[in-house]
Formats: sequence, C-alpha cells, structure tokens
Amino acid sequence: MTVDPVLTYGGQTLSYRVQTDGSRTTKIAIHVEPDGEVIVDAPEDAEPAEVRRAVHKRARWVFTQVEKARERFRHVRDKEYVSGEEVLYLGRRYVLKVIKDDTHRGAVKLKGNRLEVPSRSGSPDSVSAGVWAWYRLKARDYFDRRLAEWEQKLPWVNGRPPFHLKEMEKRWGSCTTDGTIILNPHLIKAPRECIDYVILHELAHLRHHNHSPAFWKTISHEDPDWQRKKAILDAAAEQLTVK
Repeated sequence: MTVDPVLTYGGQTLSYRVQTDGSRTTKIAIHVEPDGEVIVDAPEDAEPAEVRRAVHKRARWVFTQVEKARERFRHVRDKEYVSGEEVLYLGRRYVLKVIKDDTHRGAVKLKGNRLEVPSRSGSPDSVSAGVWAWYRLKARDYFDRRLAEWEQKLPWVNGRPPFHLKEMEKRWGSCTTDGTIILNPHLIKAPRECIDYVILHELAHLRHHNHSPAFWKTISHEDPDWQRKKAILDAAAEQLTVK
C-alpha cells in the first residue's frame, strides 16, 4: 500500500511511516515514538485516502507530541566517560569512577553508589568499552531471568523463546515472526518495572503479532499498570539511550 508520507499542519510538515506487515489490525492507530518518529499502524486493506484522513484528523495532537519529543532531545548530551559522570542501572543513578589499572585484571563492578571501571589509559574510548561490556553482560543475565519468570506466568508461551541483544535506535524490543525476542541493551538502565513491561510486550507478540485491540487487551490483562510504565520509558528514552 502506497501512502503519502507527509503531514502538513500550521505551515509545518513532517513525514510519517505507515506499517501494515500483513497484520490483523482492524483500526488505524497513530503513535509518536520517544524520538519523535510518527508511525501509523493500519489494516492491510486500508485505502491510502482513509489513512491520510485519519492522520490529518489528529494533526494537532501529532505535532504537539513530536515537539515534546524534540524538546526532550535538546537537553541530552553525549557521555564523556570521566569520573564523576552519572551512569544508570536498573533505574538507579550511580557515579562513574575511572580507576587506572595497568594489570588488565580489574573488572567493572558496582561498589556502593559507584560504578568502578578499571582502565589502562583512562581514555573515553577505553572506559566506554568497559562500561558497555558490563552493561551487555548484566543485560543478558537479567533479561534472561525475567524472560524465565514471565514464561511461567503466560499460558500462551510454550517453552523458552530464544532471545538476543541488539542496540536499536527506536525500539526497546521486538519479536520476529519466528518467535525470537530481541531486546535493546540500553533497557538495562531502566527501572525494573519498565523492563518487565517491555518483556511482556514482546512476549504478547507471540500471541498477537500486531498491535491490534486484542494485543493491548492481552497486555492490560497481564499488567493493568502498563501505561504508566510505558510513559516512564517514553519520558526517559533520550537519557536512557545516550551513549
């Protein structure tokens, strides 16, 4: 389906992306991602004119949400990876402490309110590599344990779904058509309850591989508080994904 990807309102224009992917979505739904991208979920048989009307009908709301997202981005700075800088882990704030280590035997570790990172050179690249190796290790272990917990709770999950980590610019997670769960390692910085929401979201796609009303009904049944958790993630997305 070909759809005009441009929305005009108040003398401004922005593009939007329509996704159908052969889903069983029955309604047109508009989402503004934390980074400001506009995504429209539409039924496979929706007419282009119908999609355009739905998007233009909500033009004011769309532009308001996009501006809010852009405003959040304006205050985000790249990491410098120096002692005293703030780092996030499981929703808590820690202070980065770079420790000069010529032995190459030191390990990154949490100690009190500090994340201690041994580095021979102390360069930002060296420290960044140490922090991200630690993040990925922690993410793989924690996500694996939470997936195991959710597997026991959800009746439609038959057996442990395979999963792997992948840094993604615009998603916390995804579920492939073959049932593989993909999770963004940046998510390990978020509060535990938000991580659980993302894992539930992706596991729900094993039952509904779309964002249909039935999908959201499934989410709400398992976690009536999911909207609050999603709002926390959306509001903190820029801070959580800065690298």
